[in-house]
Formats: sequence, structure tokens, C-alpha cells
Amino acid sequence: MSFRFASLRLQRIAAGGLRHGSNQAAPWRLGRLNHVAIAVPDLQKATSFYQNVLGATVSKAVPLPEHGVTTVFVELDNTKIELLHPLGENSPIAGFLKTKPDGGMHHICMEVDDIQAAVESVRASKIRTLGAEPKIGAHGKPVMFLHPKDCDGVLVELEQA
Repeated sequence: MSFRFASLRLQRIAAGGLRHGSNQAAPWRLGRLNHVAIAVPDLQKATSFYQNVLGATVSKAVPLPEHGVTTVFVELDNTKIELLHPLGENSPIAGFLKTKPDGGMHHICMEVDDIQAAVESVRASKIRTLGAEPKIGAHGKPVMFLHPKDCDGVLVELEQA
């Protein structure tokens, strides 16, 4: 499934279109693409590629033990790329890299203007969430992941704008 299709589907959920087929005022609004996350087996090598080969501005590596990852953000004009590297043995990224040792796209993150309303709405549309409540993500804002099996194979992260 393409990013465009996933985005359009979430826009329809936000507007209530998948729940009731109505044109009611949306309880929340889907915003911009915040980032695309890539799981990497070698964080230093990946950071060097984006910084030294492509000339991008990159952040310092930030360990997030509560999520089991170390992150580096690559700044682009219109969005970001998040480089994810496992932190600890129970890291979800370690499991991802076991199945894809060369790394690869892990998830897409889109902003929403009301994370609680968005979570309630997607759940009402039979989209499973990965967690009971939003957690604080890498940007210090509440986030919720949506199950890839309910999003056409794409792990979707919703982040409070």
C-alpha cells in the first residue's frame, strides 16, 4: 500500500467517512507527514551517509530507553527521516532487524490535532492500536501506533501536532 492511500484512508476516518459515511464535522484533523522512520543496523554509518554524502543536517543520537531505541533525526525541507537503532535486548527494532538485517522502512508518522480524539476515532473504525494509551514519543509529544495489519501493511504513528 502506498503512503498516499494510507493518508487518504486516515483522512476519511478523521472525517467519519469510514464509520458512518456521513459528512459530519471531523472530531480531529490529520496533519502533515512528520517523519519516515528507518531501522538501521549501524547508526553511525547511516548518520554519516545522510550527513556526509547527502549533505543533510542531522541531530545528535538520542537514546530513548523507554522505547528501546536510539534515534537520529535527518532534517529535510518538508519533513524528517528518523533513523532507529536498537537500544537493549528487548528493543522492537532489534526484532525488526532480525527479519531484515540490512534495515529498512519501519513506520510513517503523521501529525493529528487531537491525539485522544484520533485514537478514539480509529478504534471506533476497528483499527487496532499498539498500546492502551498514547505514550510520549521522540519529540516529547504524545504518540500512538496503529497496527500494520489494519493499515494495509504500514505501521502508522500518530503524533500530537
